[in-house]
Amino acid sequence: MMKNLSKHGADFIDDAKINDLVKNMKEDKGRVRAIIAKSMEKKPLAVEETAVLLSAESPDLVEEIFNAARQLKKDVYGNRIVIFAPLYIGNYCVNECAYCAFRRSLRTTVRKTLNQDELIAQVEALEDSGHKRLILVFGEHPDYTPDFIAETVRTVYTVKRGHGEIRRVNINAAPMDHEGYRKVKDSGIGTYQIFQETYHHETYAKVHPAHTHKGDYLWRLDGLSRAFESGCDDMGIGALFGLYNWKFEVLGLVTHSHHLQKTYGVGPHTISFPRVRPAHGVELDRKYFVSDHDFKRLVAILRLSVPYTGMILTARETAEIRREVMAFGVSQIDAGTRIELAGYTKKAEGQELNKEQFQIGDVRPMDEILRELMQNGYVPSFCTSCYRSGRTGQIFMEYAIPGFIEKFCTPNALLTLEEYLLDYSSPETRKVGEKLVAEELQKIKEGPQKQKLLERLNNIRNAGDRDLYF
Repeated sequence: MMKNLSKHGADFIDDAKINDLVKNMKEDKGRVRAIIAKSMEKKPLAVEETAVLLSAESPDLVEEIFNAARQLKKDVYGNRIVIFAPLYIGNYCVNECAYCAFRRSLRTTVRKTLNQDELIAQVEALEDSGHKRLILVFGEHPDYTPDFIAETVRTVYTVKRGHGEIRRVNINAAPMDHEGYRKVKDSGIGTYQIFQETYHHETYAKVHPAHTHKGDYLWRLDGLSRAFESGCDDMGIGALFGLYNWKFEVLGLVTHSHHLQKTYGVGPHTISFPRVRPAHGVELDRKYFVSDHDFKRLVAILRLSVPYTGMILTARETAEIRREVMAFGVSQIDAGTRIELAGYTKKAEGQELNKEQFQIGDVRPMDEILRELMQNGYVPSFCTSCYRSGRTGQIFMEYAIPGFIEKFCTPNALLTLEEYLLDYSSPETRKVGEKLVAEELQKIKEGPQKQKLLERLNNIRNAGDRDLYF
């Protein structure tokens, strides 16, 4: 049942109902298989149907869920993996999140906000490695106003180095009021990302003290609703798995997705599912830690439940886990990640945890990650064409069908990959990549679309053209 409206909006998370689904839904092989079959129609599952999938514990049923997620990912997104990098702008924070090394009271954390020269240097370093898509990350602090965030975005877009440029900037920052969202939207952002962290009210209050900004559960829950009302139509949601029962959090994410789609006609563009990681000055309660097996289950079930959404697997996870989980529905990963402030210009490879929000698990260079992806049959993509062609929000959801892959996604992925191979890759990676591009071209049926793609690839290779897209 919908809870009462407050000044911050509707509380559409019913803990009792969700907990009842988690605790009392019993495995029924017939129902599980029926829901799996329905999910292959590429329509969002109801919360109760997702709970049916969560009830599956038998190894044969779990494997069927894995297989369905693999197929659905292939049908909706093909074999593309979108590549991005996080760029931390400032780690001052007024909050006291129990799991975070940036919390206000932790005096041993090294605090920093990038100045203009440092910001430009970081962006140049990211461009030198081949990045085209960034997500800017800000602590919650009075210094990080909407005007400051908007100006930071504009600065990032101005940095050009050789063939390098950032073509899309996404944001991970505190919830804002309507005016704040409008200012940030006007700077040209793509996705605005807010993680609820945990949808469970009692746990939320436990790890986010009431006297802090983040202690207001409803202000955060309503954050993306205000963003929609302010003109943003590309949203990212997420939960931090390991704070409460993972099945509850999956149902919370699905409930949030339904609320956004029902209220605004647009579900989340992305869903993130990071697991709690060790962090400087943090003592973690392991009661709700998610095993690797259950992590694979939650990723696969989210893919089946919200088929249109992009699913982000971050460098919090180790390279080994990322290899395993990739197939179950992941469509975006970060690569070459550094989360220390000013970390992309740092020469040493090691992490300094007193300067970072948490410990990352995959510290490999981007070139190595991309080479492995291609060796495993994935097409790394730096494409940003949907954002710049107006295919966002409801339009994107309508396009997120198999025909979209053939018409836009695969050609644009190959064009941006070719840029990377020519401008930034190592000789070894380029050799692997050119072989993959040739193989992918063989899969595309003959016709005007393929002819245009071949012409544009030729222009990139021989005429020095860049940023060609469909």
